[in-house]
Amino acid sequence: MTNASATASSMNTLDDDAWDDLLNFIEERRVIPIVGPELLMVSTDRGPRLLHDWVAERLAARLNVNTADLPEPYTLNDVVCWFLANRGRREEAYVRLRSIIKEANFEAPAALRKLAAITDFDLFITTTFDSLLETAINLERSGGSPSTDVLSYSPNRVVDLPTERDRLQRPLVYHLFGKLSASPTYVISDEDLLEFICALQNEHLAPEKLFHELEHNHLLFIGSNFSNWLARLFLRMAKRQRLSDPRDVGEILADNYTSQDDRLMGFLQQVSVRTRIYRGAERFVEELYSRWDARRGSTATTPALATTRFLPPAREMPENAVFISYARDDLAAVQQIKAGLEAAGITTWFDLDRLEAGDDYDRKIRRNIAGCSYFIPVVSATTQRRQEGYFRREWSYAIDRARNMADEALFILPVCVDSTNAGEALVPDKFKALHFNHLPGGKVSPEFAQRLSNFTRARSL
Repeated sequence: MTNASATASSMNTLDDDAWDDLLNFIEERRVIPIVGPELLMVSTDRGPRLLHDWVAERLAARLNVNTADLPEPYTLNDVVCWFLANRGRREEAYVRLRSIIKEANFEAPAALRKLAAITDFDLFITTTFDSLLETAINLERSGGSPSTDVLSYSPNRVVDLPTERDRLQRPLVYHLFGKLSASPTYVISDEDLLEFICALQNEHLAPEKLFHELEHNHLLFIGSNFSNWLARLFLRMAKRQRLSDPRDVGEILADNYTSQDDRLMGFLQQVSVRTRIYRGAERFVEELYSRWDARRGSTATTPALATTRFLPPAREMPENAVFISYARDDLAAVQQIKAGLEAAGITTWFDLDRLEAGDDYDRKIRRNIAGCSYFIPVVSATTQRRQEGYFRREWSYAIDRARNMADEALFILPVCVDSTNAGEALVPDKFKALHFNHLPGGKVSPEFAQRLSNFTRARSL
């Protein structure tokens, strides 16, 4: 066995211990997935194809590119370069590409949906320009209702994370190389990529909060198609220090390219010892989801089942609905509560659009708490470690309303979704005087559903 082959053999695997470490980090929300084009397998009239390969073919036809002049197999970069070399207008390539993608209206690939179904991921980075990752997250986490925030970078418009990652209210997709547009503000050629990479290394043009997260978290590069030196440069840019320096976080490169590049593999083995390689992007996502799902003990066998079980709440709260107040990390448990109560005929509502632009959020929430039939504050390990959070303001509003009620009137029904001790819970004193309902994982017990159903029926009489 050659040295290069030995290098590939030693890095191109994840044993059970490595998987266990990765899952532990994911549960602690210390892992950020960086998604590349190898996960974009879409259904076309010629069968499953990678999106960028299909787009290259369609764009060549739209721009009248002579594909006989291009290498085989040709890429999107080849098409754009030929077009520009033959005096084509640069802006035309972007607007034509946007039309092609919009007209196709592809469904989210299965691999993206499984990645999106891993609810411990809250920040996703994508190096592609399409919206398929956003679509996948919306499908898996809110039944298709818009629930994902989307940001995109461009060298002439620096957009950073709106706040620290642990204070994000919804899952967020960040387009590191720009997002589909009629303007030339996203990467479709090697020259575009060069400009973006140079800008991202400029201290005045780099999104600082985002790069802080990349530097201090474990990274999953899934489906990237970076060539030898670009892979090295991108790793160095993300970690912002010499790759040979000791560091507490590592990364996994899961793709179809890296393990076949002996020089890149040799470099990583000698210089970046915290980097692991996994051959096959889709296969990696499949195994990652399977192991994550088995560890959390879910009864769901596929992500698709989860989308039919949890319907998103109505944008506006129905009259006399039960208001559920929660911290964002407990969304999965809240979905379980909603599904269980509504199966018993109880209308519930929780807010899923906390960052909706232009919405007077606080006024809306106060109005809904003033009009709800009952108020369920969800208590958990998440609320224990969050000294601050909007849910605490919601709790305060509920207490303000309860002050106007008779002492025996029932309005606030605290629910604990894990092993948090009610006596030690970081909740208002008013809550501690109430009975805590224990619903592990948000699974509604028949007793709780019947009790709340009786309350609701009695209130309506």
